[in-house]
Amino acid sequence: MPSKDELFSAVDALLKGEPQMPPPEERARLREAAGVSQDRVAQVLSTSAQTVRNWEAGRSEPRPPRRQAYLRLLEGWAAQYPAPERAQAPDTSAAAPMAGPVDISDEGE
Repeated sequence: MPSKDELFSAVDALLKGEPQMPPPEERARLREAAGVSQDRVAQVLSTSAQTVRNWEAGRSEPRPPRRQAYLRLLEGWAAQYPAPERAQAPDTSAAAPMAGPVDISDEGE
């Protein structure tokens, strides 16, 4: 039977929530930024390259204990290769006001 401390620790871990995997495209970006092949990731995680391709394509998700190992790898790469800042659209709220209508008729001549 688990002790009170063990049960409370398990409840605390559940309250914190499961660590979220990065989206599939970010998984691929991190691996590519590190210059590592899908074959090498598969070898390290004792799985197939097709499985890694599926994870990066969003067709499947890793299961424990590979999930924790893969997440640890991705977190390490994320620390080394942070996501580039996304380009923001220019702020047009402070742009100069447009000029009023221009009279192009011949009446003023």
